[in-house]
Amino acid sequence: MRFLRRKQDLTLVLGGTGKTGRRVAERLRAKGDSVRVGSRSAVPPFDWDNEKSWDECLKDVTAAYITYAPDLAIPGATDAIQMFVNKAKRQGVKRLVLLSGRGEAEAQACERIVQTSGLEWTIVRASWFNQNFSEGAFTEMVLNGVITLPAGDQVEPFVDVDDIADVAAAAFLEDHHVGQIYEVTGPRLMTMVDVAADLCRATGRQISYVNVPHETFVSEIANSGAPKEVTWMLDYLFATVLDGRNAHLTDGVARALGRPPKDFADFAHDVAATRAWRVVA
Repeated sequence: MRFLRRKQDLTLVLGGTGKTGRRVAERLRAKGDSVRVGSRSAVPPFDWDNEKSWDECLKDVTAAYITYAPDLAIPGATDAIQMFVNKAKRQGVKRLVLLSGRGEAEAQACERIVQTSGLEWTIVRASWFNQNFSEGAFTEMVLNGVITLPAGDQVEPFVDVDDIADVAAAAFLEDHHVGQIYEVTGPRLMTMVDVAADLCRATGRQISYVNVPHETFVSEIANSGAPKEVTWMLDYLFATVLDGRNAHLTDGVARALGRPPKDFADFAHDVAATRAWRVVA
């Protein structure tokens, strides 16, 4: 029998202070839904590394948005997702929405855990985020005017996290998304040269792309003091996922929302208007 969602139902949004989670929570609250943010700083706190913290967070929850930081490809993620799904089911959760990644075998293994859980589910399988350049690992590169990445001339259909959040929120609010896999991309395949060009036009500054050897990039990330799991993730992503396997567009945003996805150029224009990339002399 289909879970009949009510306004008083409580949705747990894991990563509720992060790029997608924060936006999902905002959208659900705007519709009058009750939301519990799952993060280490929330009350009660949620910590993927402390299974004992999950019970209190899942109390009275009927639906959950699952994000795993820093990435589902990290060793141990599948075990954590399996334990969380099992616990959620025992606690009475009825619907799950999982944020997954394109072209990652480990992420697809996590998808299968959700799909075979016996709960209602929706998968949002995303390409790389536009917001990596405004809220993530590559922000400093934009501010410094040089994007130094080991991406060569490979193309990626960057997707906007506002589109991801719209799809995820719809999956909680509208029943016809149950059982759907939405693979979401932007509307355009882009090289890093294309990205730099759009950022130049949006900011009015010179921003260039410099291809660097993979080993050099990973060493610089490690030497910057980044957490080991972040260094591992970036090493993995640039060595595997950015190898052409995802060099195609999908219709996930249009299927879920009935509109086209946001273009990177529009994203860059909107962020530049907030002065987030303003360089202080």
